[in-house]
Amino acid sequence: MPPTILPQSERSIAVQTPLGEDNVAIQSIYGTEELGRLFQYELELLSTDDKIDFDTLLGQNVTVRIGVGEDGPDVRYVNGYISRVSQHEYRNGYAVYRATVVPWLWFLTRQSDCAIFQNMTIPDIIKKVFKDAGFTDLDDKLSGSYEEREYCVQYRETTFNYVQRLMEQEGIYYYFKHENGKHTLVLCDGHDSHPELADGSEIPYYPPDQGIRDEQYIRSWSQQKQVQSLEYELADFDFENPTAPVVAKARKSRDHANGPWEAMYDYPGEYVTATEAENYATIRLQELQARYAQINGQCDVLRMHVGARFTLTIPIGGLRDDQGGEYIIVSSGLQASQDLFSSGDGGDGQVYSLGFSVIPATEVFRPARTTPKPIIQGPQTAIVAGKDGEEIWTDEHGRVKLQFHWDRYTKGDENSSCWVRVSQNWAGKRWGVFFLPRIGQEVIVEFLEGDPDRPIITGRVYNGQNMPPYEPKSMGTVSTIKSSSSKGGAGFNEIRFEDKKDEEQFFIHAQKNLDIRVLNDRFETIMNDRHLVVENDKFEHIKNNRDEIVGADHKEKIEKDRHLLVEGNDSTKVVGEQTLEVDADVHQVFGANISTEVTDQSSLVADTAVIKCATNITLKVGESYIAIQSDGIKIATNGQIVLEANGDIAVTSKTGAVSLEATAGDLTGKGGINLALEGTATAELKSLSTTVDGSAMTTISGGVVMIN
Repeated sequence: MPPTILPQSERSIAVQTPLGEDNVAIQSIYGTEELGRLFQYELELLSTDDKIDFDTLLGQNVTVRIGVGEDGPDVRYVNGYISRVSQHEYRNGYAVYRATVVPWLWFLTRQSDCAIFQNMTIPDIIKKVFKDAGFTDLDDKLSGSYEEREYCVQYRETTFNYVQRLMEQEGIYYYFKHENGKHTLVLCDGHDSHPELADGSEIPYYPPDQGIRDEQYIRSWSQQKQVQSLEYELADFDFENPTAPVVAKARKSRDHANGPWEAMYDYPGEYVTATEAENYATIRLQELQARYAQINGQCDVLRMHVGARFTLTIPIGGLRDDQGGEYIIVSSGLQASQDLFSSGDGGDGQVYSLGFSVIPATEVFRPARTTPKPIIQGPQTAIVAGKDGEEIWTDEHGRVKLQFHWDRYTKGDENSSCWVRVSQNWAGKRWGVFFLPRIGQEVIVEFLEGDPDRPIITGRVYNGQNMPPYEPKSMGTVSTIKSSSSKGGAGFNEIRFEDKKDEEQFFIHAQKNLDIRVLNDRFETIMNDRHLVVENDKFEHIKNNRDEIVGADHKEKIEKDRHLLVEGNDSTKVVGEQTLEVDADVHQVFGANISTEVTDQSSLVADTAVIKCATNITLKVGESYIAIQSDGIKIATNGQIVLEANGDIAVTSKTGAVSLEATAGDLTGKGGINLALEGTATAELKSLSTTVDGSAMTTISGGVVMIN
């Protein structure tokens, strides 16, 4: 039969598992812990059961007790979860198992995701991630101030990788506080995050040759220092203030020899504000300087654990005097084993030792940035997002929100991402090219330095929902810039090019207004016809001269009225004939004189012609004229006046006299048959000599005839 294993109550190293009190016994434990890192312990277990179902152990919580009793300086607990189980050859008739114990944080190495966190501090992101994963054993000992991150992405990485790199970047780290049945993650960022060692913070050092003592003490102490950079400078670019890079520098003084080679410079600093810049520069320098002075040692002090502070005392010398003081435990390695089998004296042969690394408490610890940040190597696409019911969602910089294909948590609304800058073909100071992506469009996204936190839109693509404006297969020669009226409009503006041979076309469509502004000359050459159709009114305002040359005919058709106002002179010259045809009346109003000069003949043909003047009408040819005035008519000539009619000629004066006078010549009255001179009162013929001659007969009659 195999030898009997001591019961748990009699062992100095005991283990609690889901298998029960004494189903397994622990032979040994060894493992390491370090600030800001996962711990890992290896357990060697023995059992009489060689068919233990591994699944009953995997993922289960276990606690290892080292020492006798429940609490106190001589007892230490290691608690965690079993991540791996293996079975090996038998020993003394017992089945041998080995189990790996890790913290609950380790389970996040088995979970990966793509997620976006917005407007949260890094501590808040960490706590949310832990809570969402179902872990609440967390103790926040942070004392620093942390600014909100507008946008912080977990991209194709484990959740552990994500929170680990965030903590490393912020200078946050952690350790685990082990208890019976649980362990707690403690968040730290400085000296005050580290408690003093329980049950007495002073630990003495004794040289190895001083022998075994009853008290627990440090038996090995080895210090080292190494040159580290004394200066760290960071720079980054702020697009809102592009002429002033955000630069910060931190420096540390040391007594050793140094030179300009001990300066670090990095870009980009991954910050926005000057306050963040100074903080990150300080953290980066502290990260390097935390490795400046380190001490490694060995002890048998069970209560020494990572994250605690203790004071080293040197009672009898053996170390330099300047080594005494306060230290922070940075890492530790524990080894413990026992003889599980009963012995004659009842002892279990426990052996344990503890290795450690510490730094002076005057130094600031920061974790090394060893966890890689994902790099997005090439472009990807995303869908433009925005507020529900809107077509355009942007800010004063023309940035848009995005819904990434890998993001399964956001809703594709105005909160789906940070504001993302949009690349344009030309970007000047209030000049350039600007096309704003609209909600629902697919865009090409790249990332500055491959950083998932820094997306930038570099292009746009069509897809099955948003097809090209024209069918590429049948209209491959068509190129276009075509917009869509918003909000909810069915119209568009377009500039289109047709390059098909013999059908080439340059097409412009304005859904409403088309405004063209030329600050100097505009030249337009049309090698063939030009057609202009204006569906409504046309307005032209030419502030100076207008010159128009028509090489052939000029035809205009006005289907309604025409109104022409010339505020200066109007001159028209027709080299050939001019014809004016008016189907209705013509009304002409002249504010002053009108002069018409005809070098040949002027003709007026009308059914009725009326010339009406207020005072005078004069018709003049050479020295002859007819003057029609308001008080009379005068006909004057140096030659003859001939009145000739095929019918009657009547000269009538209703109220005055009619006088015919030939001053220097004869006045002849002749009738083809009769000549009658009649007066209602008196008819008088008078001259120096009067002859009355009738070749046939002369008759003079009257009531009284007087001949003298």
